[in-house]
Amino acid sequence: MDNTPQLITDTSDLENAMKTLSEFNSIAVDTEFIRESTYYPKLCLVQLAAGEHHFAIDPLSESIELSSLFQLLQNQNIVKVFHAGRQDIEIFVHLTGNVPNPIFDTQIASMVVGLGDQAGYDKLVQHYLNIDIDKSSRFTDWSARPLSDRQIKYALDDVIHLSKIYHLMLDELTKNERLSWLNEEISALTQLSLYKPNPDDAWKKLKIRSYNSDFLNRLKYLASWREKRAMTKNMPKNRIARDETLIDLAGTNPKTASKFEIIRGFPGGSSGKLVPEVLQTLANAEQTPRENWPKIKADFRRAKAPTATLELLRVLLKHITENEKIAPKLLASSEDLEALAKDDNADIKLLKGWRRELFGNTALKLKSGEIALTLKNNKIHLIPDINTL
Repeated sequence: MDNTPQLITDTSDLENAMKTLSEFNSIAVDTEFIRESTYYPKLCLVQLAAGEHHFAIDPLSESIELSSLFQLLQNQNIVKVFHAGRQDIEIFVHLTGNVPNPIFDTQIASMVVGLGDQAGYDKLVQHYLNIDIDKSSRFTDWSARPLSDRQIKYALDDVIHLSKIYHLMLDELTKNERLSWLNEEISALTQLSLYKPNPDDAWKKLKIRSYNSDFLNRLKYLASWREKRAMTKNMPKNRIARDETLIDLAGTNPKTASKFEIIRGFPGGSSGKLVPEVLQTLANAEQTPRENWPKIKADFRRAKAPTATLELLRVLLKHITENEKIAPKLLASSEDLEALAKDDNADIKLLKGWRRELFGNTALKLKSGEIALTLKNNKIHLIPDINTL
């Protein structure tokens, strides 16, 4: 078997490589990209591996057409294995309009098998293969050509090891009967909406302190304007206007160009080329009927959860995740714990599916006083029947 790394630069070689990989049930996938000066990531290299075969594909080559690669990624009989694959998948969605499917993400899997929150790829390689990988090329400019042999080897090492790790993790998950847990988490990664953000929802990602409804309405329009412009121009959002600038604009609500002199960080001040667009955006916001303004639910402002209840739930979470060898972040977020502390019927993942079985039902019993926590020999223990106290 020829193990020489290959850099594929033409369509014919790519088609032959894809034909070889199509014989396998799973393939490891990784990408190298840059996005410092763009809204969408620029794909610079694709790495694939299965069995003893591994290929590096140069998407920047003028002699290559990638349709055979995209067909392979959509083959329903082949599992595409990523590590922390959301950005990789985003690239393929942007290029094809489709999410590769089915998929497996080793970073998510690492949380299910108890290797911590968001375990790095090098940690998995060390844990499963006892290999220390070279990360010296991590900050390479992958758009520069030609690529050196060292760069190509670095890139291929990611998928060569990933392919092996996948099979080991799959065996572990099957043995521990946790594959269904992982599949539930992976399903979220296959939702097309995850990779196609709605500009009208962009305001929800901003850190705000005011919940004044007309302020929020202006902010919604401004954030949507920035998102759409960034998409159209393919440039980073913050190069159009920073978050704090949008928030200042929404709060100040300037009516004339001269008022832009007091807006923090607005490019060009009152003479900036974006002033007319922003004024029109704010005018459009004012014309929106009040019933269509953003509405913040009362619980969004987050009345504080009962402190003692919340602390007990945190202790219970630590106890269960340590015993079950699962990452706490996967089981419950801080927001979920706070919601549960306030409401036994909260609409949260923690009270659904495997999370409810593993933690939610026990947490509800703790809240109602049916069970208790105790400390013995510096270890937390559950007392399953409060009447035994």
